[in-house]
Amino acid sequence: MGAFERVLQIEKSLEDVAKEIETNPTDDLGIKYADLLHEMDVLDGYSVHHKTEEILQGLGFSNADVSRPYKEFSGGWRMRVLLAKMILMAPDVLLLDEPTNHLDLPSIEWLEKYLIHYKGSVVIVSHDRFFLDRMVNKIVEIYQQELHIYSGNYTYYQTEKAVRIEMQKRAFENQQDYIRQQERVVERFKAKASKAAMAQSIIKKLDKIERIEDTNLERPNIKINFSIDKQPGKVLCTVKNVSKSFGNTKIVENTGAEINRGDKIALIGANGKGKSTLLRIVAGVEPFTGGERIWGHNVVDAFYAQHQLEALNIENPILEEMERAGSGKTTLELRTLMGCFLFGGDDVDKKIKVLSGGEKARVALAKTIVSKANFLLLDEPTNHLDMHSVELLIEALNKYEGSFILVSHDRYFVSKTANKIWEIDNYEIKEFNGGDDEWMEWKERQAANLADTGKLKVENAAKVVETVKPEAAPTVNTKPQTANPIDKELKKELQKYKNRFTQLEDKIAAVTKTKADLETQLGQPEILADRTKFVVAEKAYQDTLLELDILNGEYETVFEKVMELEEKWGDNITQTATNTILFTWHYSNCFIWRCCRINCQTSNTIHNYASVVISYFYIYCTICI
Repeated sequence: MGAFERVLQIEKSLEDVAKEIETNPTDDLGIKYADLLHEMDVLDGYSVHHKTEEILQGLGFSNADVSRPYKEFSGGWRMRVLLAKMILMAPDVLLLDEPTNHLDLPSIEWLEKYLIHYKGSVVIVSHDRFFLDRMVNKIVEIYQQELHIYSGNYTYYQTEKAVRIEMQKRAFENQQDYIRQQERVVERFKAKASKAAMAQSIIKKLDKIERIEDTNLERPNIKINFSIDKQPGKVLCTVKNVSKSFGNTKIVENTGAEINRGDKIALIGANGKGKSTLLRIVAGVEPFTGGERIWGHNVVDAFYAQHQLEALNIENPILEEMERAGSGKTTLELRTLMGCFLFGGDDVDKKIKVLSGGEKARVALAKTIVSKANFLLLDEPTNHLDMHSVELLIEALNKYEGSFILVSHDRYFVSKTANKIWEIDNYEIKEFNGGDDEWMEWKERQAANLADTGKLKVENAAKVVETVKPEAAPTVNTKPQTANPIDKELKKELQKYKNRFTQLEDKIAAVTKTKADLETQLGQPEILADRTKFVVAEKAYQDTLLELDILNGEYETVFEKVMELEEKWGDNITQTATNTILFTWHYSNCFIWRCCRINCQTSNTIHNYASVVISYFYIYCTICI
């Protein structure tokens, strides 16, 4: 049983024992109640609700989502809820089957960080190579009906397996040479009466040999090949000034982009940003408001997405369904292709209706491949493929002469296939002309530049003050400008939330102390012996827990609001703050400025340095005038 489950049990037991004490207080019940409180404290049970919110937010749920009924969520989001529940249970061994399948990139990164510090053991089934490289220190592979263990991450496994396969291949070839040699001896001697016994002895010896498996039998060296019938024009598709919303939820607004011949685009972004919706708009199957979608010359498209499974004829066997796709491929070629998608031998004779959802998805993807389209639209094409099949698909897409746009959370797949990145940001399509690795490097440089800019602003502000000598009282005379009413409102609102933030800190400290005092009281023999006193103390304790929970929730909300307003206000006044105030102060006696500098040094991120300095400078240093 995990700690989370035990905490829930303790909460229920505390309620039950409290009711019993109200009607029939005894020493045993009092001791039991105190023991439960102690166990709750040991398990850190009082923070379980806060941990729940933290994990749900890490997996992509908003504050509003936390209070929504479970039944309102889609299948993918329900899987996230179940994952959060398992993590909260904190079992000794956490078993995860494809945990990243329904997660976006920010959620995957959060899960990686969380599991790296997980105290128990974790067993993962996953086809996400990047995830495995970061997460695991041991790989267990099922190969030729045997378990093979590699002590390292996925990259180590690949290297070591290649060495082992090469050794097995040589051993197999040597053994086959030996067997053929012995069989020739048997063939030569079996007809001779004097040598018959020797021949029989050799045959028995060969029967007892433990045969080495042929490495080529596990996965034959087959390829996926795309072909196209027509060459499209230079521009395949253009979307101009397109907008799309679902109710009050905006997806894209007045945005556009162009897909050219040779483009291999990865459409990325967090879940809920509208990647699949934009893909459907490009495919022409999703209505939009305003703007236009222009199709290019000679464009033949094929769209692979979850809804394409409905287009399969469930009464057809797999092979017949592929033959009806009109690819012109022979039965042998189709059988070979389906082998790439894990349908070997007689599997191709199964009817579509008996297949699982993942198997149907692989059939639909195979039909997309044989379509001879020159423009592919692929929504999560790797979700139901094993690693070998993903490698075959990557190789095929790299050789593909057409263009494609894909949505995928498989970082390895995206890094190996795309030559252009589309990101949905602020309801717009942001295009980057380069692959995923270059895009990530560019994002890191942008973040570093932003941080350096913030740091430079702080250093420059510090230099201005450091040039003021303590003996003098210099005056900077600038003509005051008319205050921006927006700045005034932001300043007023920011100060209001800062005041509330300080009040909440004091209040939480006081209530936390009250909680500790009540816990001490509830464990005292004189309280346990007096029914009336116990009921009063227990009621006060429960009320305190509720109050603390409410205060913590408001504390987080106010903190986020302060950060948001500081960023907005800092952006507005960075360029004008110096001209807005008449500064006259003696540096060595300016206590508030010294506080500002301490504030800056203890800030969590360089990005906030400038806004912290400016906000404190603007609000407080005028007091020193």
